[in-house]
Amino acid sequence: MSVRLGEILLKEGMINQEQLQKALEQQRTTGGKLGSCLTKLGYITDDDITGVLSRQYGVPSINLSYYEIDPTVIKLIPQDTAVRYQVIPLSRVGSVLTIAMTDPTNVFAMDDIKFMTGFNVEPVVASESAITDAIGRFYGAAANSEDLSKTMSDLLGDDEEPDVELSAEEAQLDASALERVAEEAPIIRLVNLILTDSLKRGASDIHIEPYELEMRVRFRVDGQLQTVMTPPLKLKDAISSRLKIMAKLDIAEKRLPQDGRIMIKFKTAEGKKKELDFRVSTVPTLYGEKIVMRLLDKENLRLDMTKLGFEQETLTKFQRNIMKPYGMVLVTGPTGSGKTNTLYSSVSQLNTVDTNIMTAEDPVEFQLMGVNQVQMKDQIGLNFAAALRAFLRQDPNIILVGEIRDFETAEIATKAALTGHLVLSTLHTNDAPSTISRLMNMGIEPFLVATSVNVICAQRLVRRICTNCREVLDVPQQALLDAGFTPEEVKTVKVYHGKGCSTCNKGGYKGRAGLYEVMEINDDLRELILVGASALELKKKAVEQGMISLRRSGLIKVMDGVTTLEEVLRETVL
Repeated sequence: MSVRLGEILLKEGMINQEQLQKALEQQRTTGGKLGSCLTKLGYITDDDITGVLSRQYGVPSINLSYYEIDPTVIKLIPQDTAVRYQVIPLSRVGSVLTIAMTDPTNVFAMDDIKFMTGFNVEPVVASESAITDAIGRFYGAAANSEDLSKTMSDLLGDDEEPDVELSAEEAQLDASALERVAEEAPIIRLVNLILTDSLKRGASDIHIEPYELEMRVRFRVDGQLQTVMTPPLKLKDAISSRLKIMAKLDIAEKRLPQDGRIMIKFKTAEGKKKELDFRVSTVPTLYGEKIVMRLLDKENLRLDMTKLGFEQETLTKFQRNIMKPYGMVLVTGPTGSGKTNTLYSSVSQLNTVDTNIMTAEDPVEFQLMGVNQVQMKDQIGLNFAAALRAFLRQDPNIILVGEIRDFETAEIATKAALTGHLVLSTLHTNDAPSTISRLMNMGIEPFLVATSVNVICAQRLVRRICTNCREVLDVPQQALLDAGFTPEEVKTVKVYHGKGCSTCNKGGYKGRAGLYEVMEINDDLRELILVGASALELKKKAVEQGMISLRRSGLIKVMDGVTTLEEVLRETVL
């Protein structure tokens, strides 16, 4: 394409031979495309290039800087394919997909996209720099486009078979061959790119998944999974081996799940040094090992409780109870609902030089100065119950237990709370009142639950509306009433949603906020617990006494324009 473009421009009289030679020299020195080098040197503009290509190939040209693309159309072509072929999907009408590309004679690219999408492909011409900018704008990875393109071309530069492609049985035996492939520069660069790109996109988890015919990499951003690339299937062993080497795992063991940790340091675009911590988990699946990495970014840990999203009344109630000298503080919710952040924020507030704080965690996600943190190791018998017993001989003031999973842990935690210690822990329940039933189902006596528990906080995370493209949404009054708004509120409430813009990558959401339901155990609720009242009765009494439920917390955030009604309905029940 480079020489052909140069010849076309010479033929059209747009540049002279000397200018072409200078551009080719710069290309050899700095890399990149010839068109980009010509525009950087000021010999020609992007519009000139698209105009001449349009005339040459008889294909319409387009100025992508003024073009907005529907996110559903963007999803038709994966990012790595767009980068590899320098194309971007523009629109779909019926069975015809219109794509912008730098080289409309590239039949391999068009055939590949036609096979991948199932649509007939109609090309239009755009300049190289315009397509690179558009990929960055609509796929949200401008900084990595060139890196990814170069890495992919290195990996796919030839059609030869990979140096190593082993079956599952052979791979367990030939670890040295796997290690050799995993240390090759393109693989190292691709893996590093995946890790650093996850941070730039604000991802909380990375999923690397092999299937029968393809491999895909997905990031969880603001609670939603999105596909970011589909590396060639032949690289699955090399990628998994590289990650296992980084996490200090056994690369020859592919039959059993393994857990590890990766810590890397890198420089951000602003030149600031940053340390990334990934929790790595591998699981053997039908077609290879699935690897999930949880990104633990210390900068995302909010230790200021006022910024977590508590309603003021709810926050006052929660803080009042964590300041008590003894008793249990329980935080409940599903995996990924922000329980750890709430507990760490509580510990941070209680962390003074005159308190001895001990934590039993699996795993220790963040290191807190002045707190004695213990990592659980089940394989040697160091579980929550064993750690708790040891803690009670260490003169603690405050104990944090990562999770109450069984009767033994629950019993020791309850007794510790009754003997003058403040115990903070988590449970997996749907709301605050059902936590009481869960403890009793584990085998804890009602009188112990009633006297030991101070407060229960149930929580969820919902996506925040992007402030850059927020607009009012017209919602029928009946839908608002069904959601839980009062008739008076329905008359005045404004419901917002995100239209989608470049800031939020066309999604309409940016960041997340917490919904909180805090149930303070007072004398009335203790009496109900002692007589074995159901979770429904406890909830009714708590709401009568002013408890803000999860649904109500969500509706307040809808009225404040923080989140959408759709998000609240997805995460909570009436």
